[in-house]
Parts: sequence; C-alpha cells; structure tokens
Amino acid sequence: MNAQDPGVVELWLLEAAAVPVGPAELDGLDEEEHRRAGRFVRDADRAVYLAAHVALRHVLGRRLGLAPGALAFGREPCPGCAEPHGRPRLVGAAAGALHFSLSHGGGRVLIGLAGAPVGVDVEPLPGADSVEVLASTLHPVEQVELANVRPADRPGAFARLWTRKEAYLKGLGIGLGRPPAADYLGTAEPARRPAGWAVTDVPAGPRHAAAVALAGGGAAVDYRLRHSLG
Repeated sequence: MNAQDPGVVELWLLEAAAVPVGPAELDGLDEEEHRRAGRFVRDADRAVYLAAHVALRHVLGRRLGLAPGALAFGREPCPGCAEPHGRPRLVGAAAGALHFSLSHGGGRVLIGLAGAPVGVDVEPLPGADSVEVLASTLHPVEQVELANVRPADRPGAFARLWTRKEAYLKGLGIGLGRPPAADYLGTAEPARRPAGWAVTDVPAGPRHAAAVALAGGGAAVDYRLRHSLG
C-alpha cells in the first residue's frame, strides 16, 4: 500500500469507454451501486456511471491493497442538515485517513484521492442557451465576470467556473444543497474565494472542464494527473 502525500491530490481523468467493465468488475459493485445504475433511463448514462464506480473501486483497492469488491462505502453527515448524505467515505477495515471524490460527465470520469477532504468535478461544455439560463444562479460578482467574457468564449468560462464551484461544494459534502450564489469561485478576485480551501482548474481538453478542491490547501492545489488505470 502506498502512502498518500497529505499535500498532494492524485487525480485520474479517464474516458469512461476505456474503463474495463465486464462481469467480474460488475460483480464487485455493491447493491446500492447496482440500484443507482438501474435508475438511469439512457443506456449511455448508465454505462458511464458503472465505469466510474468500477474505476473508483480499482483505484481505491490498489491503494489500500484490497480487492475492489471488498470495499464498503458510507456517507459522512451533511454539514447543512446532519443527515447521512455528506461526503462519501470508506467504512470498515478500509476506513482511515484516505479521502476521495468521484465525478463523471460527458463521457469522462474524474477521481481524486487525498489526505484531506477533497472534491472533484468534470463536465462537458454547455450550450450557449444553458449558460444564459444558469448564469443567473451564480454569485453576483461571478455574473459580472461572465458577462465580460465574449459570447463565443462564455461556455468554456462558465464550465470552468461551474466545475470549481461543484468541486468545492462536493469537498464540503453539501453539494448543490448550498446555493451556487453563496460562494465566489471566480478568478478576478481570489481573496473572495472560500477560506481554508484551494480550488484549481484541471486540464480536460477542448470540450470539457474539470476542477479539484482541497481542504487546507494553499493558493492552488498540488496534484498529479493520470489518464489511465495502468
């Protein structure tokens, strides 16, 4: 088992279609994962979900020296309501100081492992119509910043901002139970960003945006990025 450097986040940005998902891998998922997979209407969305959870178990199992199917997951209390739907965590023999986060979107999977609470997010770039609708949900200063971006560049700017916001909220363990307008994650005024957290963009190619957030980090997250499970 490799030790986790407490100051570094290990990231895996994967193509969902490249993750091996066969009968053996699916047998390693638990009842709740299979139940959630069954709720997807679109086969493509179900396939990405399954690939993401197979990949997460592979990464965590290799780190902990356990079979992927031997891992058990729970939830920490939500910081907003104290109900058990906060950050995901390992339970049982695998529980310890290893924190993790998982995101999937637009055919991509992003996994983060850290020695402190961590959140990750990956999203496809939205259409211009979606940006126009969702911009009103942002922090007021973020709305001004976005409005100053030329229209052709707005989808990319919005996606980068949104993934920073989601990564931070997932790191908190509250997700979008906290209004997107409550926190500033823009770039023009870094001093406005949430105290005690470092939030950094992750390169994800021309059609996606991604970000990572780390509790107790400095000005930026120190991360190592991999693009395969090998």
